[in-house]
Amino acid sequence: MSDMVRFGIVGAGAIASAYAEALQNSDSVSLTGVADTVTEVAESFASKFGATPFASHAALAASGVCDAVIVATPPATHEAVVIDLVNHGLPVLCEKPFAVKGVSALRMASAASEKGILLSMASKFRYVDDVSTAREMISRGDIGEIKLIENVFTGVVDMTTRWNAKPELSGGGVLVDNGTHSVDIVSFLTGPIASASARVGPRFQEIDVEDHVFLSLETSSGALAQIETSWSLHKDRSDYLAIYGSEGVIELGWKQSRVRRPLTGTWEAFGTGYGKVAAFSNQVLDFAAGVRGEATHNLTTLADSIASVDVVSVAYTSIAEGGRWVGVDGVATIDRVMPQRFVS
Repeated sequence: MSDMVRFGIVGAGAIASAYAEALQNSDSVSLTGVADTVTEVAESFASKFGATPFASHAALAASGVCDAVIVATPPATHEAVVIDLVNHGLPVLCEKPFAVKGVSALRMASAASEKGILLSMASKFRYVDDVSTAREMISRGDIGEIKLIENVFTGVVDMTTRWNAKPELSGGGVLVDNGTHSVDIVSFLTGPIASASARVGPRFQEIDVEDHVFLSLETSSGALAQIETSWSLHKDRSDYLAIYGSEGVIELGWKQSRVRRPLTGTWEAFGTGYGKVAAFSNQVLDFAAGVRGEATHNLTTLADSIASVDVVSVAYTSIAEGGRWVGVDGVATIDRVMPQRFVS
C-alpha cells in the first residue's frame, strides 16, 4: 500500500461532513467515496468534497476506490454494515456507539479478528490534545492517585425530529449518544470500569428516549466518576471534565485547560481546549497509520469497543432497576434492557 490512505464514508450526515473536513487537512489521507441510501444525499456530499457517490455500502466496498471506511450510519445498522465491509477486507473506523447490543459488538469484533482486519470505534475525545496531555500527567503521577472524575456534557438540542431519538435506530437516548463519550473518556484516563449506576433526570422533550441522565461509574482502580449529560439543559461552564487526584486537580476546558498541584496550589494553564475537526484529523491519521501497519497511539481496541457497549448496557439496566449499581463483568452477551419510554 502507498503512504496515501484512501477513505470511503458510509452515511452522508452531519458527522460525515466533519470527517470529510478532517480528511482534507492532511496530504497522507483522502476521501474518495461516499455511500448513502438516499441517492441525492450521496451525490450532493460527493460533489461538495470531490468523492465518488454510491447508493450502498456494498457498492462502495466492491468499487475498489478506498483502502478503509468510516461508518457514520445510525447505530442499529452498524453490525450489518461493519461485518460486510470487514468481509470485503476493508479496515473500518466505526462511529460511536460501536453497537446497540453486546452480542452485536462481539460479532463485529469476531469478524474483524478472524479476517485480521483493523476495526476500531471512533472516540474523538481521545484525540483532543488536552485530553492526551491530561492522560500523560496522570500516568506520571502528577496529581497522585485518581479519586474522582466529574464530567458534564449538556446542551439544548431539539431532538424531536432526529433519528438519535428513535430507539429502533439509536438504541437509546442521550445516555448511549453523549454517554458513550463519557464512558470512554473515563476508561481512557483511569482504566477499566467495574460497575455503573444511572438514573433518568428531568424530562424536557416529548421524545421516546431519555433526554437527561445522571451516570455514576466505579473503575477497577477504585476511582469514581460522576457524569451528567443532557440534550435539553445547558450548564454554562468553561470546563467539561474535572479530574481530582490525591495531590492535585486537572480541569479540561472548551477553550483552555488547567492543572493545580497540590490540591490547594496555584492553577497553571495549558492547552488550547476542544477542537472538533482537529480531533477528527488526529483520529483519522492515527487510524491511517494502523491501516498502513504502523504503530498507533490512542485507537480504541476491540476490547475497548466492546467494553463501551457493556458499560452503557448495564447503565440502562440500572435505570430499569431503579438506579442500583450493576457490575460490568461478563455482560457482553446480554441484550440491553431499555424501556421504550422513560417517565421522569
